[in-house]
Amino acid sequence: MRIPLILRIAALVVAATAFYTYVGRLVPQKEVYPPAEVEMKANMSTDEMVKVGRQIMEGKGMCFTCHTVGKQGPLRFPDLQGVGDRAKSREPGMNDVQYFEQTLYEPNAFIVPGFNPGMPVINKPPIGLTDQEILTVIATLQSMGGTPNVTMDTKLAHAAGGGGPASGTTTAGGTPAGGPPSGTTPAPTAAVATSTSATATPAVVTSSADPLRDFGCAGCHGLDGSPAGGKKGPSLVGKKIDPAALSSALVKAHGDTNQNLTLGQIKALAAGLAAGKSGS
Repeated sequence: MRIPLILRIAALVVAATAFYTYVGRLVPQKEVYPPAEVEMKANMSTDEMVKVGRQIMEGKGMCFTCHTVGKQGPLRFPDLQGVGDRAKSREPGMNDVQYFEQTLYEPNAFIVPGFNPGMPVINKPPIGLTDQEILTVIATLQSMGGTPNVTMDTKLAHAAGGGGPASGTTTAGGTPAGGPPSGTTPAPTAAVATSTSATATPAVVTSSADPLRDFGCAGCHGLDGSPAGGKKGPSLVGKKIDPAALSSALVKAHGDTNQNLTLGQIKALAAGLAAGKSGS
């Protein structure tokens, strides 16, 4: 008995659907969420700073988008395994804290031989780490092959936008050796998040007066209501979208770039878009 063509087609469709459904279930499914806001305490120990710094490097800092740990071969940016030891002698006249400070605040001041410039200034948008977050990242970098000795009281010359040279030698207690010259008043240091109770106050920025510009959207998108013109992305003005949908859209359009925004920042972006102007 000859099977009708329509039945053969239907059987083929069912078999193909079943096969691709089975294969699809074998592929690991990954849901991407905004990074958790890391809680910062003013009195963290150095060991605690190392743990917090690692969280920041994996999330808001986006360090592992380009850096690896313990890999060989052609790499985009230098591998970080053993960097805590290498940093002590990487540049003449600089200790590890000074080198890491320069690397983070002035990434193009020294380029490791064999690599090209490209690392962003991480205390400015779109990453925008605070001075305290940078201290914890330095502690983590020191721990990769060395012994971390920075504290939350360690003074960095670049902190709070000072823009000066790398800080002086840091003692085990975290303060610059020698102190300020005699007869001078020490310059005010960057504010450190304080806690008035057993629960620390998170020291992260969750909003912005001008989120679409502060988070770097203007680099690719039009923000003034006019067509984007030569820009890579479409105009963003007047786009009403809820935070959950915006988070999903960012993942689809920018991939790991979304990892540097917290949920609070995504809400600020959504508010700015709905307001029909560049600011929220």
